[in-house]
Amino acid sequence: MTKKIDDLIQEPETFDVSPAELGFRHPAEWELHESTWIAWPHQKEDWPGKFGPIPWVFAEIVRHLSISERVDLIVPTKKKRDQVAGMLVDQGAKLANIRFHVWKTDRGWLRDSLPSFVVRQGAQNPDDDSTQSTRAAVCWKFNAWAKYENHTNDSKLPKRLTSVYEVDRFKPIVLDEENARRVVLEGGAIDTNGSGVLLTTEECLLSDIQCRNKEMGRVEYEQLFAETLGIHQTIWLGRGIAGDDTHGHVDDIARFVSSDTVVTMVEPNSGDSNHEPLADNLKRLKAVRVNGKPLKIIEIPMPAPVIFDGQRLPASYANFYIANKVVLVPTFNDPNDRIALGILTELFPGREVRGIHALDLVWGLGTLHCLAHEMPAEPKSEPDPTEKEQHEPASDSVAKARRKKSAD
Repeated sequence: MTKKIDDLIQEPETFDVSPAELGFRHPAEWELHESTWIAWPHQKEDWPGKFGPIPWVFAEIVRHLSISERVDLIVPTKKKRDQVAGMLVDQGAKLANIRFHVWKTDRGWLRDSLPSFVVRQGAQNPDDDSTQSTRAAVCWKFNAWAKYENHTNDSKLPKRLTSVYEVDRFKPIVLDEENARRVVLEGGAIDTNGSGVLLTTEECLLSDIQCRNKEMGRVEYEQLFAETLGIHQTIWLGRGIAGDDTHGHVDDIARFVSSDTVVTMVEPNSGDSNHEPLADNLKRLKAVRVNGKPLKIIEIPMPAPVIFDGQRLPASYANFYIANKVVLVPTFNDPNDRIALGILTELFPGREVRGIHALDLVWGLGTLHCLAHEMPAEPKSEPDPTEKEQHEPASDSVAKARRKKSAD
């Protein structure tokens, strides 16, 4: 059995051995998963007056994922587990591919409450049993986006998960007036290409509103990402979309779809509040150079504003989730649904792209990427080039070639 690293608690500027120094990196979402984690919805206050259809939306999501890979499904009680199992059977899910965990949760948006997984290709020191693991978890502190008080149960999830699957833990800390405290971060605040490049936003990490780590600025975050996730380049976008109560999560505005390709949301309507910030983000992406080359940028138009009970909701196609065999995309009964699904189908030719009706789901102020979290498979001792090709998405140039061939 792999020997544990035993809860390394480290401070970005001073620790002796960092995850990156041990050879760990943050994988891209399209790399091979062992499973996807989902928490079954039970907090009716997250969808006030609209909770009724939400469990069935989750059942549809789990059905698609269970065909693609194992689903680790968190339920609050044993009684609820049995009820959920019956729903999933009715929905046609592959129950044998679902592993239940009876744990309490508060809000259940696992993208943000679970750890960031890192992987490496074999041990750095073959003679040291403590460095043999090829997968570890960077366990950030979760404080419910510096906004909500009900996060006690969700904040315990990283330790529960890592204990069940015997995953090594790293817990980064930062100095707070000469006292050490855990770094606060959510998975929805970052997106990576698996090759050392990370997307994030200034609104989320550098603003005084819903401030996660008041001691940290741009330089400190970039060093943190380098030390913990193996990131050598951080791309800073500006602001997120209207209605996002996380205050600027990047997974609603721009996502890597291959090592050199980013899809980014745009709003053509100059009168819409999303037009200016998304145009600014596009401009920033166009100025980026990765290894001396410009990014390949693919624009996806936003859906029309989704408003319920007088509130603008964070409806965005960028909140898609990439699983081993499927890509799940939120849809909103909008003409642009077809455009978004078509673009992503071109970009992921080896996967089935499926739309998930999210008009009810987004009333909870999040959709597919927010509620799911991949657990990457442990890398093999020797990389398999065939397997890498199988899970690497198409780049922009491949997508254009496919469209041209269809037109011909």
